Amino acid sequence: MIPMQNVKYVSVTPPAAIVDDASYTTAEIDTLGFDYCTIVVYLGASDIAMAALAVTESDSSGSGHANVTGLVWGTSTNIDGSTSALPSATDDNKFQIAQIDLRGRKRYLDVTATAAMARRNILHDTRNSQPCRQ
Repeated sequence: MIPMQNVKYVSVTPPAAIVDDASYTTAEIDTLGFDYCTIVVYLGASDIAMAALAVTESDSSGSGHANVTGLVWGTSTNIDGSTSALPSATDDNKFQIAQIDLRGRKRYLDVTATAAMARRNILHDTRNSQPCRQ
């Protein structure tokens, strides 16, 4: 058997509108029958950092998901032994990869990806001396 013939592809974040200060809509991954999973997060053009990026797991489809230890960007240790960093506003066109041994894991995986709020210009209205947002 050729191992690459036993592969399942899931588009976890299908193309959609730009997300600002909200979570991306993601598709759950059913890992039944598989021993290994590679999740590739590809960041396109972004002017803001990620507020959250994590892989979650659950025994039930659609509910009860909890973070997978070691797969929470910004708090988990990466392959180099240092604390991983959340993708920043300058990480355009870069990959974030999670490689998961599924033996002993829960059946359903999902990705939590939340974009931070874009910076807004603050203007000053001299008529009433109150700051206003653009």
